[in-house]
Amino acid sequence: MSQVVRTQLFPGVNLTAVHTEKFKSNYFGVSLLTGLDRSCAAENALLPFVLRRGCESHPDMQAISARLDELYGGAIEPTIHKKGEIQCMSFSASFLDDAYALNGEQLLEPALELLSELLLRPLTEDGVFCREYVEGERANLVDRIRAQLNDKRQYSMTRLGQEMCRYEAFGISKYGDEGEVSAITPHSLWTRYQTLLTTAQVEMFYCGSAAPERVQQAFRSAFALLPVNPDRERPACELRITAHPEPNVVEEALDVTQGKLAMGFRTDGIGVWDEEYPALMLFNAVFGGTSMSKLFMNVREKLSLCYFASSSLEKLKGLMLISSGIEFEKFEQARDEILAQLSACQQGDITDDELEGARRIMSAALQTMLDSQHRMADYWLGMAAAGMHETPEQLAARLEQVTKEQVIAVAGRMHLDTIYFLKGKGAAR
Repeated sequence: MSQVVRTQLFPGVNLTAVHTEKFKSNYFGVSLLTGLDRSCAAENALLPFVLRRGCESHPDMQAISARLDELYGGAIEPTIHKKGEIQCMSFSASFLDDAYALNGEQLLEPALELLSELLLRPLTEDGVFCREYVEGERANLVDRIRAQLNDKRQYSMTRLGQEMCRYEAFGISKYGDEGEVSAITPHSLWTRYQTLLTTAQVEMFYCGSAAPERVQQAFRSAFALLPVNPDRERPACELRITAHPEPNVVEEALDVTQGKLAMGFRTDGIGVWDEEYPALMLFNAVFGGTSMSKLFMNVREKLSLCYFASSSLEKLKGLMLISSGIEFEKFEQARDEILAQLSACQQGDITDDELEGARRIMSAALQTMLDSQHRMADYWLGMAAAGMHETPEQLAARLEQVTKEQVIAVAGRMHLDTIYFLKGKGAAR
């Protein structure tokens, strides 16, 4: 059994600690949360990678690596997340649990101290970030942005979000855009860094065997230099209720051999905060969220209209997104059959086997989440972004209570908003 304790360390700075003896490592992290904004998304995305390059006591990657080796080969990695319309700049860290140290050393405190140094005491040059580090990571971020085109499945989903939410913050990339990256200077990034440290919501996470009291004290001590601000930002997400009167259709041609059909639905405002959310989860699983779903079994397996077909939820934004790979000429057939499967759900054509199979898969997914520190960290970051504290076990219990009638009712609230089709150059449909 695991114990989850949530504590406010400082105003606007929170710690979610999962106490468990299941793992041989301590996993922890810190995230700065702010609303997605086109004017500063690129700076936010660049920041953790520049911070990871060096701090006052360990001024370069070689020195940081040497210190990590001293701590039994631990790891600290920067990441960028997008939770609804919230951009999360994060460091995640994994270190050996104290119980497995050769001489019984306590590793949590020195590992946290290294993480806090990277975040709060960066190496500077003329009072701002080192130009070499900024320029190097700026080039890496441009490469990261350009590389998104290489994964056409993910690219099509990104483009769907951009088109569907063109006038909403959700349409902004978590990396910003290439033009914004090119304009970043050491001085502008330093200014943004100071603003985030002072105003961003700060969420910290720990998963390991250390007692909750020790964990809280270790985090308070390590991050005592965080600026004190009782009015830190609590970013929110806009949930639009209605879709376009007629679905917006966007086509793009690239040098591809397989088409990508992506479809975006509004959930009539149902998000993770709502009582209907477990029913929405179960409907999504029945419709396209599992390998036993209607999209997989009918559109892919039975009719062979897609190479793949699945649906997913953006729980902080009230969206259901469908991803499929098709032959260019099968656009209309695949689109119509996907909509036909949705219509079947809306009309109550859901068997008991489909419903209970989906329920078992979703419940198992929530339970197996407890076997992965990384997945738990991502789950609790999403909960923090939503301002919620529901555990995976509590959500699984709510799933068990969902009826077929509730699933059908939720299905009836899905409204097609945007269709995005990626086809080959010169291909007709």
